[in-house]
Amino acid sequence: MDNLFKLKYLGTHNYYVYILTNKNKTVLYTGVTNDLKGRLFWHMNPESHTNHFTYKYKCFFLIYYEFFQDVDQAIAREKQIKGYSRMKKENLIKNINPNWDFWNDKIE
Repeated sequence: MDNLFKLKYLGTHNYYVYILTNKNKTVLYTGVTNDLKGRLFWHMNPESHTNHFTYKYKCFFLIYYEFFQDVDQAIAREKQIKGYSRMKKENLIKNINPNWDFWNDKIE
């Protein structure tokens, strides 16, 4: 995928649809953001006593993302992926990240 690890360029709009999992890779969370690194930090460092899905299920590990320059396309893609079955999400991830490696440290 050409859009992996794409840097943000001045004057452009950058949006990311991403999938997180927990340490045991049993839970999947799909989201959209314009600041992937910041959002990963937020997921790993939530406010105390939060009831967010990612905190509750310990979904902090980035295993997939797509890059968009149009926010409407990114939101539509997020909704599409959220509607996928677990198997279809797994196939999507495996096509880009066959070992389900955690990419958190690769995002700049």
